[in-house]
Amino acid sequence: MYLSPWDRNRADYGKPSYVDYYRKQLQELFTSYGPVFEMWFDGANGGNGYYGGTNETRKIDGATYYDWPRTLELVRKMQPNVLFFSDAGPDLRWCGNERGTAGETNWNTITNDTLFAGKPRIERLLNTGSEDGKKWVPSEVDVSIRKGWFYHPQEDSLVKSPETLFKIYLTTVGRGSTLLLNVPPDKRGLFHENDVKALQGFKQLLDKEFKTNLAKNAIVKSNDVRGNDAAYASARVTDGRKDTYWATNDNITKGFLEIDLGKIQPVKYVLVQEYIRLGQRVKAFSVDVWSDNEWRKVASATTIGYKRILKLDDVKTNKIRINIEAAKACPLISNAEIY
Repeated sequence: MYLSPWDRNRADYGKPSYVDYYRKQLQELFTSYGPVFEMWFDGANGGNGYYGGTNETRKIDGATYYDWPRTLELVRKMQPNVLFFSDAGPDLRWCGNERGTAGETNWNTITNDTLFAGKPRIERLLNTGSEDGKKWVPSEVDVSIRKGWFYHPQEDSLVKSPETLFKIYLTTVGRGSTLLLNVPPDKRGLFHENDVKALQGFKQLLDKEFKTNLAKNAIVKSNDVRGNDAAYASARVTDGRKDTYWATNDNITKGFLEIDLGKIQPVKYVLVQEYIRLGQRVKAFSVDVWSDNEWRKVASATTIGYKRILKLDDVKTNKIRINIEAAKACPLISNAEIY
């Protein structure tokens, strides 16, 4: 549910009476339409507009005007399970842009004590998160399938292609973020045919590129940095059990997983997941492939989080090695998939 806090139709925008009006709107929305999963609000907080018909500029103090703690508490009493999205969370944070790109380094944690919706010059912080952040506030990437957020007939030819949507998937979900893809209804109250066609093509690409997990029945080896055997189990690589993970021993923060594919074959994607219930730990990792009787590095990255997907270029191999090169604590890898 998204209700902009900046209503340029209201003559009293900027006054206390408007905040009361806004809260009454929220009360109507959150009591009339059943369970709501997420309340989404952005940093829109004043500027040019026709306020009650008067064309003028109005500015408010975004840190205090809406009294967000009280407003969110009002909503939470009506919908106890709702998640709040904004620049400052408190449950989900804006990723700092609307291009469909999460940070290549993307920590789920951030310290949001001084943040508020609309606070200027914090885009970079929101994009990367903070390794030592005090709160768990994962990023959510919001991007539109069209140029803008609302339907305009002149944009019917500007709908993002399935290929572009797939790239956005890799730079959002593939970087440990969630993806909020905006699809605006047209003047009929329907998704336009061009948007639907793009979405169907996007789904076909997802199904095609991630059809067969080559690691599903693979033989897996693992070691910590000292060369000792490390306990390993994976929710998908081995026997399908849940709540299992690979970890290096004691407080060691390095190690590797070696996945034997059985035969030389093309590899395009490596997917890795941390055991997120115990936090986000990995700070750096890389991927090697076995080629010409030696290991060759083909990709490297920083954070993993809930999910990280690395795309490889022109790789054929029979063995993949995922190296955990640095971590905040003992790495916990719950899943590895190869496509």
